[in-house]
Amino acid sequence: MIGIHTITFDCERPHELAQWWSRATGWPIVGYEPGDDEVLIESPADRPRQPLLLFIRVPEGKTVKNRLHLDVWPVDDATRDEEIERLIALGAESHEDHRNADGTGWMTLLDPEGNEFCVVRGEAERAARAT
Repeated sequence: MIGIHTITFDCERPHELAQWWSRATGWPIVGYEPGDDEVLIESPADRPRQPLLLFIRVPEGKTVKNRLHLDVWPVDDATRDEEIERLIALGAESHEDHRNADGTGWMTLLDPEGNEFCVVRGEAERAARAT
């Protein structure tokens, strides 16, 4: 068995991208400065056992679709669609809409460096829909 320690993003501007993901997740950047080649954000103590997010500067830019991506969901009472609006207001870009009329599905967004991630319904929204 293995555990997931970090999810690593190759990127052009590690500090700026880590700042964006920090605002998106609410997780802090700890001990890193603008210009650093590696920046780590950690999940808060009240959400233990979450993988760390590591941003590493690489010389080449993103050229194709990610082979691996994050699926994220609201952790509070927000709906999937409210979370999508919040992330777009933070600077994400709408990419592909896979939401269905019955409330299922997801929306694929792009972070500021073009990395795909999907926003799915949160636990509260799924539980309300099941009743």
